[in-house]
Amino acid sequence: MTFHHLDSADDPRVSDYTRLTDVHLRKLREPAEGMYIAESSRVLRRALAAGHRPRSFFLAEKWLEDLADVFEQHPDVPVYIGSAALLEDITGFHLHRGAMAAMQRPDPVPLPELLAGARRVAVLEDIVDHTNVGAIFRSAAALGVDAVLVSPRCGDPLYRRSVRVSMGTVFQVPWARLDNWPGDLQVLRDQGFTVAALELTGDAVDLDELAARQPERLALVLGTEGAGMSAGTLAAVDLAVKIPMRAGVDSLNVAAASAVAFWELRPRN
Repeated sequence: MTFHHLDSADDPRVSDYTRLTDVHLRKLREPAEGMYIAESSRVLRRALAAGHRPRSFFLAEKWLEDLADVFEQHPDVPVYIGSAALLEDITGFHLHRGAMAAMQRPDPVPLPELLAGARRVAVLEDIVDHTNVGAIFRSAAALGVDAVLVSPRCGDPLYRRSVRVSMGTVFQVPWARLDNWPGDLQVLRDQGFTVAALELTGDAVDLDELAARQPERLALVLGTEGAGMSAGTLAAVDLAVKIPMRAGVDSLNVAAASAVAFWELRPRN
C-alpha cells in the first residue's frame, strides 16, 4: 500500500480535493476530468461496492484503521494522509465524516440499455439544487424506481452534496443525462412508457387516479424547484398529475413530492 503524508496544502498530488466548496468550479471540473468525490467511509464503500474505481484516498490518520480492509483491496491506489487543519486548508471545510476518495466516473449507460426492462423511470428537469437531486435518488432507490434520467441543465447526481444526501444510493440506481430536451421524452413514449408530469395544471389528474390505471411502464417527470415545468415539457408529456393538498398548502418540496409519487405509482403486479 502506498501511504503519503502531506505537509503542504499546495501539494499537486491532491489537486482532486482542492476547493471542494467552490460549487461552480467543481461542477465544471469534475465531469470534464472524469472524476467525482465520495465523502465519508460509508459512501466510498458503497461506491467501491458498485464497481467504481478509486483514483486516491484522502483522510486524517485516525481513520486509517477503519478503512484498512479497503486499502488492502486497492494496494496500488495512493492514500494521502494529513492533519485535520491541513486537510481543511486543501478542501475548504472541516472533514468530520471520515475519509474521502476521488473516484473515476463510470462510463455512461446508453439510453436503450438503461430503459430495457424498466417499469418505473424518474425524469428530472433542471433540478439544480444538489440536495434535492440526492434526496430524489435516495427515494428512487428505496421505492423501486428502475432508472433516473436528468435533463442537460439538471444538477450533477455525482456532485459531492448529491452523493452525500443520497447516502450513496446514486450508485445503485442507473441514470443517464439526456442530450436532447425535451425531445428525448419521445424516446420514452416510443418505448411504451406513459410520460406523466408531476405538475399543478388545470387538467392534472389526482395521483391516486393515475395509480389506479396501473400503467405498465411509467416515466414521471419532476420539474425545477422555482419556475416549475417548462411549457415545452408539458406539451411533450401524455398527462399531468398532482398530489391533492390540504390545509391551504399548494405544493411540496420536489424531493418530498417525489417520494410520495414513487410510492403511490409503484407497480402493483
